[in-house]
Amino acid sequence: MAAPRYDVIGIGNAIVDVLAHADDDFLVRQKMPKGSMSLIDEARAEKVYAAMGPATEISGGSAANTMVGVASLGGRAAFVGKVKEDGLGKVFGHDIRAAGVVYATQPAIDGPSTARCYILVTPDGERTMNTYLGAAQNLSPADVSPVNIGDAAITYLEGYLWDPKDAKEAFRKAAKAAHDASRTVALTLSDAFCVDRYRGEFLHLIRDRTIDLVFANESELKSLYETADFDTAFAALKRDARLAVVTRSEKGAIVLDGGKTEAVPAFPVERVVDATGAGDLFAAGFLYGFARKLPHAASARLGALAAAEVISHIGARPERNLADLAKENGLRL
Repeated sequence: MAAPRYDVIGIGNAIVDVLAHADDDFLVRQKMPKGSMSLIDEARAEKVYAAMGPATEISGGSAANTMVGVASLGGRAAFVGKVKEDGLGKVFGHDIRAAGVVYATQPAIDGPSTARCYILVTPDGERTMNTYLGAAQNLSPADVSPVNIGDAAITYLEGYLWDPKDAKEAFRKAAKAAHDASRTVALTLSDAFCVDRYRGEFLHLIRDRTIDLVFANESELKSLYETADFDTAFAALKRDARLAVVTRSEKGAIVLDGGKTEAVPAFPVERVVDATGAGDLFAAGFLYGFARKLPHAASARLGALAAAEVISHIGARPERNLADLAKENGLRL
């Protein structure tokens, strides 16, 4: 098998994040479940934007953030995601390429505008997201190149993009191309509310080995197995998944490999400023290490470091070069 050209290729929503600080009362008034991700239409998007305080625009999208993290660690990353040929679409394309990620998806000429996610950050660092998917949901199988997928050690799929029918077919096409090339397919469950909508389909993808590596946080895992008890959910995951990583915020993470488990502590943080992107950047560190054949615990430590960096400031992409930060902390790359 030829050596891969990319460490990871991510497929997900191409989104521009619009971040603002808010208090819990604002969320109540706007009927936003704290800590959730809600899909909204364009009319609701305009109302949310009008009600928000001063905002900052930063290119985002879960899998896109992960690919930026992989590149910051020194990895070779590519991204597949749909924008429109509009102002925000140009911002997204510029930003992800400037971060060192290969991005060649053709923008849409007509149809809905580029996706954006309105993120309200409360004083405790928790983020509540309202997402207008716009052009992102029009990703289709035609946007997925089997050659490019086969050129990546890992294909990383974003659970958020499981909503549109064409995007599902794009995922299935990518997974088949990856497995045809004897590569690894990873999936992030993305959000507990996302899992609620597609629990059966996600379980099927895991159980039939369409997915080789699963990323989930504690709430997503509990949602997947419809239980409030973490141990019960994790025991079920052991039966279904061959390889999985479960993040548990300040409790660190647990790597599951063939029924064996290994716990890795969280990296210390002076203060959580914004939890946006914590899971995305943890995945970046783990995927980088996995692609470079590091032990799972070493990969998870890179993930913990990347997550710690991103929650220490506003925004879902690293401000520090993660490769330099890893070396400063004695972590293997």
